[in-house]
Amino acid sequence: MWSEILPSGKIRFGERYTDPLTLKTHKVSCTMEKDTNSTRKQAQLILNEKIQQKLEDISLSATVRKEKLRFGQLCTIYNNFQKNSRAPSTYKRNLHACNSLRRILGENTLVDQLTAGYVIEKLSAEKEDIGTTNERITRLKALIRWGFENDYISDISWIDKIKKETDRKKKAKLEEKYLERDELNTLLKSMTIPRWRMLASFAALSGLRVGEIIALHDSDVDLNKRVIHVNKNYDANNKLVGYPKNVFSYREVYIQDELLTLCRQIKFFIKKEQMLTGIRSKLFICDISGNYVNYYSYNDYLKEVARRVLDKNIEITTHVMRHTHVALMAEQFIPLEVISRRLGHANSKITREIYFHVTDKMKEHDNQLIRSVKIL
Repeated sequence: MWSEILPSGKIRFGERYTDPLTLKTHKVSCTMEKDTNSTRKQAQLILNEKIQQKLEDISLSATVRKEKLRFGQLCTIYNNFQKNSRAPSTYKRNLHACNSLRRILGENTLVDQLTAGYVIEKLSAEKEDIGTTNERITRLKALIRWGFENDYISDISWIDKIKKETDRKKKAKLEEKYLERDELNTLLKSMTIPRWRMLASFAALSGLRVGEIIALHDSDVDLNKRVIHVNKNYDANNKLVGYPKNVFSYREVYIQDELLTLCRQIKFFIKKEQMLTGIRSKLFICDISGNYVNYYSYNDYLKEVARRVLDKNIEITTHVMRHTHVALMAEQFIPLEVISRRLGHANSKITREIYFHVTDKMKEHDNQLIRSVKIL
């Protein structure tokens, strides 16, 4: 251990240690009020503890002690990784999920001793609804697979034994997941706040996610080339703009005639409002202060109006407008592949279900028209 006198008169004690992976020498230090036998002993204990922690961190990262890895430690390593490599919303969601799993499965449970039976028993003891339990299973499997892929866990064959249950409450009728044309018109006509009505109309006509719409700059909506450049997404939880959901979400959305008219109306509305307030904004749809619109206010208003004027068994949220776009495009015989590219994903189960459900309904309608026709 070495020491040096700081300008303040305090004493900085230091100690060196060697990284077992790189063989490089590093230093740790602590500061004490004075240099005495007592403070030297105290400093040595502090430095030894710091070195021990550094070596433990290195050991965990290098997976030197897989057999001693605790569940809480795995969660910490996983969360630290996600903090630097995932969107803030994804990081926060998985952090909360890991904290719950730590409580349920045990902070100090040895990871290599986990079994399907133990996990199922612990999850069952929570007596939570099926949807919550299924979500916990999804997050646990993602965590364990990540641990395996990054060499923190040797064997994960047991996780395939854990199965989700069918959540019958969640299985709403397919018709409830989107609006028919007349339902959409009823909803829009009942929305008396212009900004929210235009935002809902834009979502139904473009298929963009609400975060993608809120993040749009005015320059992203090119009326001359009739294209919307989707290259960012607004995270309402963390109040920041980040990347789109996935690589397929980076796209150019064609502006059809109906959408072109609406875009012009939005631009005129925002420009007129800004002339009255003297506030300028780079955003395509902004609030009266030129800032990002409040997602929660919009979503609450949409649900409130829908509850009042529509007869639906589910709440009409912002994402239902995106599903509605799928249904209305399917009615126009737009191929599924074209709709998927427009929505910005390679594959979506719900999109395919809605598409084929609508087209099947159309076939049935055609059959009804022809059923009683007599030609000869």
